[in-house]
Amino acid sequence: MIVRRTVFGRPLRGVAFDVAVSGVVALVSLTAAVSQPGGWAATGVGVGMAAALLFRRAHPSAVTVVVAALALVQVIAQWGPQAYDVAVLITLYSVVKYAERLRDGVVAGGVAAVGVLLAAAQTPGVISWWVTAIWYALVTGAVWLVALNVRTRRLYVLSLEERASTLEREREAESRAAVAEERTRIARELHDVVAHSMAVMIVQADGARFMLDRDPEQARTAVKVVADTGRQALEEMRRLVGVLRDAGPAGGDGPAVAADPEHRRLALAELPELLARFRAAGLRVRHTTDGELPALPPGLELTIYRVVQEALTNALKHAGVGAEVELTLTYTLDAVVVRVRDDGRGRPVVSPAPSGGHGLLGMRERVTVYDGSLTAGPRPAGGWQVEARLPLPSDPATEVIAA
Repeated sequence: MIVRRTVFGRPLRGVAFDVAVSGVVALVSLTAAVSQPGGWAATGVGVGMAAALLFRRAHPSAVTVVVAALALVQVIAQWGPQAYDVAVLITLYSVVKYAERLRDGVVAGGVAAVGVLLAAAQTPGVISWWVTAIWYALVTGAVWLVALNVRTRRLYVLSLEERASTLEREREAESRAAVAEERTRIARELHDVVAHSMAVMIVQADGARFMLDRDPEQARTAVKVVADTGRQALEEMRRLVGVLRDAGPAGGDGPAVAADPEHRRLALAELPELLARFRAAGLRVRHTTDGELPALPPGLELTIYRVVQEALTNALKHAGVGAEVELTLTYTLDAVVVRVRDDGRGRPVVSPAPSGGHGLLGMRERVTVYDGSLTAGPRPAGGWQVEARLPLPSDPATEVIAA
């Protein structure tokens, strides 16, 4: 970490340099107080210029006006050029380099050109005044051009720093957005795990309580389903928590985006196990597949899995235990169609299971991520139907993560 010392809000190095420059100009003026034309009056002008140089970085235009006014006093008094007039060149350099607008530097350059002519006219010597004017003009012009070059480089460096700062802010914003997206994905996965599993467990627990005296064997089966479903939910929750723990960098603050967002995602290969759990819960599920399973991105497989899980959970909650459900997966060259139908003729549950609150909405949001469509509603022959159509990506390697 770099600690920058400041004085009055300005860097210490800059303040020290300006004090040194001002001190040199004041010292030159005081040293020549006796020998220079104008005596102590001229020395006062030189000390005034030196004092103004202390503010050349913070207020370059104002300092230029002050120094120009003092130089005009020197010209009117006809003292001729003095050694402390180096302050004029320092001021010209400062206004070109530090002024907010280059126009101030151009105006200062014009004023300096007039000053060159007046100074040359008052310079005693054996050579022509115009030769002296050319010499003064070359020195002044060189100072102006050097200042312009330094100003250009300074502004370029500032633009690079601003660009780097902007990129850093954009990276931070992207990181925050990625973290928010990951949180949304984890929240949705937790909802699917908890809401669906709890719905199955509630239905089975109510059924076990109802059948405890009438059919103890069936009640034991229902209790076993409750235990198996709970274990499965706990395992999935541990998996999600493990992803969160492994995702954050060492010593990081808060959650981070998983380095591998598809770490142990559920896939269609686990669909038979899901169907087996619902069959054990009391649904009579028939599964048919049309077409050959293409290579699917992991996120799309997860979406299909969750749509099937949500549709079967709704069938169990609303159609009841014993309902007949038909699951059809149709694979074409450009889309995957998931169709889940139930006959609505299951045994009514003892008490309705509470809704997860995001069933159809959650399915619709997942499907929309892949530009798909979802329809759900009652069937004319009774029961309920859910149908989701998911277009296949043109490039199977292209991954879209369902939040």
